[in-house]
Amino acid sequence: MNTAPRVEYQTHPSQYKLWKLSFEGPIATLAVDIDENAGLAPGYKLKLNSYDLGVDIELNDAVNRIRFEHPEVRTVIVTSLKEKVFCSGANIFMLGVSSHAWKVNFCKFTNETRNGLEDSSKHSGLKFLAAVNGACAGGGYELALSCDEIYLVDDRSSAVSLPEVPLLGVLPGTGGLTRVTDKRHVRHDLADLFCTSVEGVRGPKAKEWRLVDETVKPALFARKVQERALALAAQSDRPAGAKGVALTPLQRTIEADALRYGFVTVEIDRAKRTATFTVKSPAGAQPQTVDAIVEAGVNWWPLQMGRELEDAILSMRTNALDIGTWLIKTEGQGVDGRAAVLASDATMLANKDHWLVRETIGLLRRTFSRLDLSSRSLFALIEPGSCFAGSLLELALACDRSYHLALPDDEARAPKITVAEVNFGLFPMVTEQSRLGRRFCDEALALAAVRAVAGKPLDADAAFAVGLVTSNPDDIDWTDEIRIAIEERVAMSPDALTGLEANLRFSGPENMYTRIFGRLTAWQNWIFQRPNAVGEKGALKVYGKGNKAVFDWNRV
Repeated sequence: MNTAPRVEYQTHPSQYKLWKLSFEGPIATLAVDIDENAGLAPGYKLKLNSYDLGVDIELNDAVNRIRFEHPEVRTVIVTSLKEKVFCSGANIFMLGVSSHAWKVNFCKFTNETRNGLEDSSKHSGLKFLAAVNGACAGGGYELALSCDEIYLVDDRSSAVSLPEVPLLGVLPGTGGLTRVTDKRHVRHDLADLFCTSVEGVRGPKAKEWRLVDETVKPALFARKVQERALALAAQSDRPAGAKGVALTPLQRTIEADALRYGFVTVEIDRAKRTATFTVKSPAGAQPQTVDAIVEAGVNWWPLQMGRELEDAILSMRTNALDIGTWLIKTEGQGVDGRAAVLASDATMLANKDHWLVRETIGLLRRTFSRLDLSSRSLFALIEPGSCFAGSLLELALACDRSYHLALPDDEARAPKITVAEVNFGLFPMVTEQSRLGRRFCDEALALAAVRAVAGKPLDADAAFAVGLVTSNPDDIDWTDEIRIAIEERVAMSPDALTGLEANLRFSGPENMYTRIFGRLTAWQNWIFQRPNAVGEKGALKVYGKGNKAVFDWNRV
């Protein structure tokens, strides 16, 4: 059982200890200003704007508030309020005292937060400009790399660097290596020099090597950053006059073995090492126009459900490490839950270019992606009363397996699923594939067969016939088949399953994000367990103590 202190992912700007958020017309400024005594756990100080998980929790919250509460914002300037220091990256002493699981979960959430900036730039017209006004190292440079552009002050001392390999015996594991090559197109040999240098690169050479977009003398830096932020804002279509939606605190009950929200419930069976996620459909009439959506605001079902599901996923990842199998269920409320979901989806699709609808689609896209990226076995259980339709069908499509109960002699109770237009690409994975595309390896004939039944309620046999579910046991076999499948799964090595699932979930061509979450994360995971990093005389353990790391020189 996990006995670490509970991590809370909900916060508010009034509670920030690590960031300052301010607004001026179309420009928001997110300034790193870390209270060194505000670490999430004891045993380290966050000196030199170094960060831990708490810094990214606040960053994630701040960006979400910009997305929803300030639609007038078109450019976010990411900078520092500390003199001569932008951000020195992940706190090394935090890494040195943290468990392996903590380090890996920290890196994953940091990755997702960085990716979220790029997601908003691509899909929502929200641009990010890193104003690097001091030393920028490791994870600090990785934060800058996730922005659209990087401006570096040319003061003869400020540099960008990824010094993890020479200093710590680990990798720039939150996307640094990949973004240097895939995003900024730094030449391979120069990238090698850069990533094995403690000092990093400053001034005009940083621009020449493509590590930054511009270098500016200190006297002109603030003005040039502001000018560029306004130029980026001019490229965006986010509305200047719209009224934002306040992200009020989630109404949630935390119990010893359950999380309960308005539309999401998580029930934990610690003896069986399983958690059952149940996501409910909307109840009653739903908004059908933009005006009605705006009036509903934070209580609009897709937005509320998405926020609740995201919080539940993040909480379970961090606070229930030993619960390795998640059972995904849905529940229809009202007369016909599937119809309510499909109607809500249709309204969302019809108004997808409206800023609030677009941001809600983005929230759902990133939340479903968190499910894909969770190192947990995912089984969908499609039972009487289920509501796997449209956007909620994405939950089943994200799972490693799906079991659909067949009740051929009871048409009224037989659970049915419904494919909708939203399943063909509105919520792509990080691979940029739809989950249907991933399921069928983008084969045209298989996808055409699914399109042919879109909009039709499919019972277990019909869903199985077109390949939408893994198994369709009847009520005689259902209990035993599900029990055996779950018992077999929880008895397997969690490490082996993590590797298996991560590889099978992300098929097809690689892109920057699959390289970050697949190849780079896997290597970082391995390196974090090696004695060269975390052994008694490993680089992370001796850092700051005046001792030199002792390496095992065998290359593996």
